[in-house]
Amino acid sequence: MPGQSLTVELHRVTDDIFRTFTWSRVGWFAYWGSVGLCGYGWSIAGLLWIQQIYSGLQVTGLNHPVMWGFYITAFVFWIGVAHSGTFVSAILYLFHARWRTSIARAAETMTIVAVMTAAIFPVLHLGRAWRFYWLIPYPNERGLWVNFSSPLIWDAFAVATYFVASVLFWYLSLVPDFAVVRDRSGGRQRAIFRRLALGWSGTAGEWRGFRRAYGILAAIVTALVVSVHSIVSWDFAAAIVPGWHSTIFAPYFVAGAILSGLAMVLTLVIPARFLLGAQDYVTVDHLENVGKLIIVMSLILTYSYVMEAIFSVRDDRPFTRSTFLFRVTGDFWPLFWTTIACVSLVPLSLFRRRVRRSLTALFCISLLINVGMWCERLMTIVTSLAHDFDPSVWGTYRPSVFEWTIVGGSISWFLFWYLLLIGHIPAVPIAETKQNLLESHRG
Repeated sequence: MPGQSLTVELHRVTDDIFRTFTWSRVGWFAYWGSVGLCGYGWSIAGLLWIQQIYSGLQVTGLNHPVMWGFYITAFVFWIGVAHSGTFVSAILYLFHARWRTSIARAAETMTIVAVMTAAIFPVLHLGRAWRFYWLIPYPNERGLWVNFSSPLIWDAFAVATYFVASVLFWYLSLVPDFAVVRDRSGGRQRAIFRRLALGWSGTAGEWRGFRRAYGILAAIVTALVVSVHSIVSWDFAAAIVPGWHSTIFAPYFVAGAILSGLAMVLTLVIPARFLLGAQDYVTVDHLENVGKLIIVMSLILTYSYVMEAIFSVRDDRPFTRSTFLFRVTGDFWPLFWTTIACVSLVPLSLFRRRVRRSLTALFCISLLINVGMWCERLMTIVTSLAHDFDPSVWGTYRPSVFEWTIVGGSISWFLFWYLLLIGHIPAVPIAETKQNLLESHRG
């Protein structure tokens, strides 16, 4: 009977997704071994950070005139990754793209962990990390006048607001799934998920309120992404430094954030679908759709690069042309051409359907895009500072072992918390997957 077949399919969805965090398809040692390895990586970076605090920022490659380097680059990169995850999930939800279900949970979890990673680097860059609270704009009795007209102050407000909204958006989608886990668990696990489910019983009234709240949060998050990463770009565009003072920076940074986030989604989801046994719910078709979005964002960024080159070459101010030529042919030319190759040229291969449907190709392309986006951030920050107005103060920048290790440790930190979260929640939304199944049968 058709009704019985649908019931069986709905039960199978629950069983399959429930197994993704009960270790029936993946070995306990494989998961915790990965978590432990990542923990070891960021522990080594933490030890070097302690040494950096003891010795001072002299152990880094930061020097006059380049006072922003790897740490600020890492902040901008991880903020970009964070902004794309929830944004993609939210905007696809608003446009009723049902295939978003397969990547929504991974993207939203990625956002939360990426913000946690990005927040570390302003503290690292301080040198005197114990004074981190000076970064927080709040009324104080220390005689400090907070400059609310500075984009650096806007960053604190914007990133904190986005983090709170993203956590709410992520947690709200989990409440019905937590109720499913609660009903299928026992002992301590049942007690934990009973609290997390907030008394969810699945009544029609609860679902109406859920849909209304989820839609409102999706709209808020979509607007926040555009505003927050525009504010991050104003950290640079509001300055008069050549190569930074440009009106294109806001949309340019937003497009770059979305591209880097989409690439990071592929980097995380492709291995995770095997690790968690979710191949039936994160299919090649879903990953192919992410590849199509990458093509669009790559073309937008390429257009930005072309416009920036044209405006720089045709600019009447010699220092603007000089800064652009320094990026192309100067000490940091490998960063420029690596960016062009990885961000503009490599994604063009996704126009071929066979490439879009090859998991190996998608994974390698996503890694190259991440490398290209990192090089773009570093190039934008370092070249303008190293090649300012006055040739007598021009300099260069070479990151030290401390910076390489700490930035590498941030990757371990990111993966550590991502694995912990995604391994203890349903990796694919149960309720939304069932809804898509019902709608497909109704159609």
